[in-house]
Amino acid sequence: MASKKRTKKGSPKARIASASISADTLKAFYKDMLLIRRFEERAGQLYGMGLIGGFCHLYIGQEAVVVGMQACAKESDTLITSYRDHGHMLACGMDPKGVMAELTGRADGYSKGKGGSMHMFSREKGFFGGHGIVGAQVPIGTGLAFAHQYNDDGGVCFTYLGDGAFNQGQVYESLNMASLWDLPVIYVLENNKYGMGTSVERSSASTDLASRGQPYNIKTMAVDGMDVVAVRNAGMEAIEYARAGKGPVLIEAKTYRYRGHSMSDPAKYRTREELQKMRTERDPIDRLRHMLMDMKVMSEEDFKTLDKEIKDRVIASAEFAQNSPEPEPSELWTDVFVAA
Repeated sequence: MASKKRTKKGSPKARIASASISADTLKAFYKDMLLIRRFEERAGQLYGMGLIGGFCHLYIGQEAVVVGMQACAKESDTLITSYRDHGHMLACGMDPKGVMAELTGRADGYSKGKGGSMHMFSREKGFFGGHGIVGAQVPIGTGLAFAHQYNDDGGVCFTYLGDGAFNQGQVYESLNMASLWDLPVIYVLENNKYGMGTSVERSSASTDLASRGQPYNIKTMAVDGMDVVAVRNAGMEAIEYARAGKGPVLIEAKTYRYRGHSMSDPAKYRTREELQKMRTERDPIDRLRHMLMDMKVMSEEDFKTLDKEIKDRVIASAEFAQNSPEPEPSELWTDVFVAA
């Protein structure tokens, strides 16, 4: 399903980009998704050991969405998301060591150990945070898009949100404003089927979430969020549209999270059979792995070597975090205000 904002020339149907993707790019996608998966698995272990405090929302299963979308971004673009944010940080090039240090509340973390899992930032990488308030990142992302337009810097803001947040009123205020002003923003709706423990069918009167952009004359698209190539192709079409000054785009990426909403969630609201079916039939990393093998781009030995490389990198990030000092008490008084 796709729709396009009406113009004086009519409303042509959106087309999925047909540009081919090189083998090297596919290998990079696989590496990036595997890094997110292994990082999140280690984060879950550290949480179980008591080394990560507060909340911790893992991204396992959803890797194809952010990897496919961020493959379309340029340095001038910005990114903002919610509390399920570790994958987004890694996809935009933030150092796993700094991310893990922040998760464990250490001074070498991206927010000096004061933000934790949900609240870290990197202006250098154009990452304007995970945000703990449901849906609050959407008006902020819309504001970032306004800044891109105002400064005429050619940038686009990738604003990620979940299906639970998509029922928040501030989201629709943002969609309306973005459409009125033709703001360069891509709203990436990561529909993982459950807002905390409530299924989309129970929380949304209409489960066709992408269509909600149409009343605001926003170009809308729906894509298989478990297929990194499909996400990337949709993202390329969306970024071309937004960067050309035609206005916002809403992409519903239909995906799935394997773990609970957070580490304290036993996820008893879904069956083991449902989870196992997704793992065995739709896993985004396995799907790309089979594609690469069918293309004879990578061998079984290549995958083993890469997996060890990624695991070693993640282990090193965990060791770095555990060896990093805790913030000094005086840090309580820093970063409270920004000098004008």
